Amino acid sequence: MSAVPERDSNEVAGERCSCRKARFNLRESFFALAVIVYLGNGNTIFALTMPLNIANRRVLSLTAPMAGRSSFRSSNRRRSRDVSTRIQSSRNPENLDASAASFDLPSSKQHPKWWNKCDAHGLSYDSALRALEAYHRNYGDLAIPGSFAVPATNEYPVEWHGVKLSLYIYNMKWWQRHISQHKDRVTQLNQLGFIWERLQPKWNLFMDGMAYYRNINGNVMVPASFVVPRHDDWPKACWDLQLGSIVQRLRVRHDFLTGENNAIKRKKQLDGLGFVWDVSEYNFVRFFRALRHFDRLKRENSSLRVPSKFVVPSGHENGWPPDMWDYPLGARCMAVRQKQLYVKNHPDRKQALEDIGFRPNGNAHRLGWLDVVHAAAIYSQMHGRVLNVPLSFAVPAPPRDAESNSQIMDSWPWPDRLWGLKLGQRLKDVRLKGAYMKGPDAHVRRAQLDNLGFVWHPKRGRRKRCIEDGDGEVGINDDSPCTTIMKTDYCQIQEY
Repeated sequence: MSAVPERDSNEVAGERCSCRKARFNLRESFFALAVIVYLGNGNTIFALTMPLNIANRRVLSLTAPMAGRSSFRSSNRRRSRDVSTRIQSSRNPENLDASAASFDLPSSKQHPKWWNKCDAHGLSYDSALRALEAYHRNYGDLAIPGSFAVPATNEYPVEWHGVKLSLYIYNMKWWQRHISQHKDRVTQLNQLGFIWERLQPKWNLFMDGMAYYRNINGNVMVPASFVVPRHDDWPKACWDLQLGSIVQRLRVRHDFLTGENNAIKRKKQLDGLGFVWDVSEYNFVRFFRALRHFDRLKRENSSLRVPSKFVVPSGHENGWPPDMWDYPLGARCMAVRQKQLYVKNHPDRKQALEDIGFRPNGNAHRLGWLDVVHAAAIYSQMHGRVLNVPLSFAVPAPPRDAESNSQIMDSWPWPDRLWGLKLGQRLKDVRLKGAYMKGPDAHVRRAQLDNLGFVWHPKRGRRKRCIEDGDGEVGINDDSPCTTIMKTDYCQIQEY
């Protein structure tokens, strides 16, 4: 068996560094180097990209031995200096390397926004007029969007390629330099449909847009994505104005409100339009108003139990104010109960809703066992210790005309927090589904119902639909809330 020859320590270190260098070059080949190329006219600059090893014009060897980590780092620094030297030399058109020239240049039809950095204020009026005429031929007007950049086509002057046209044309500097002292040029621009109103500050354009939005929609709750449309209902000076974005920046960053004098003056202008600074508070107040109005109109049936699909009807005959028409009140109530909309981290709002009879916590509070057994106890006492509740029964609220009579309100047997509770449905769930009858308190709750005279197996058939008195019948439907009142209580209320 032949002995393995010993290897020199320098040879082993060199192989280790070669492996490290190979892994480094594989990662480095994915990076790109920007090479600046000047064309012959000196006006156009293009950026080309190529792998770094091509830019160095050499392919690094994967097997070249290196003495150690320090020599590898020093070689990397020398290579970086070598690359930067070549970039500096390539900026001279005479030293342009043929390998870089072989790359394809961008097409002239592209929008070169990123390479034309000239100051358009220094361009002549005749050149600007040719650019405006070209735009007018293509689009039929001079309502130039703020984001429009002149395309690199033969229709437009070369010096305007890549320039945002409206940024320089609709500017007071351009007007003072080229228009203010030349009346004949005003005539030329009028023939093209020049929009003189766009020369005013952007704040004035924003206020004009807000005023038109209020006249059209009746409020200034502008969506964040709203952009003024190109429509005859809007002034041309405001076309394509990002009105919603400006409104959001006003609320969040207080744009246009710099300076003490300007801030106070402009805030007064916005307040005069009804500008909403706190959208969350505005939405809650609107929801609260809708609930109170619903309570006034629907209280004869229940206390603020809004159907989930209820939408405020339109039309004055329904008794709702116009600003509430088509408001999805039912969906908002569901969102408040399930997602804590408007009331999350706002205990004062929760208390305000509870004060008018609305339960923000939803069924977990209204349909708790304590509420059910409380309502069942009152019903049992009013019906001779018999708890056989019709399925359609809901705890009634007092009649609307009884609100002004304190005696009736004081003698009303049902507390206001139980108004609208569907007791019949809850007790049916107890019979059929075992609702509230699970857990360690199940036997206690069953005993409570037994003490109240709960009928676990009710008889089938129709119920009596009237209350008989000694003098005759008092015709009352079982579905009516008054069927839950004892005969003596009913007669006492009728006397009042």
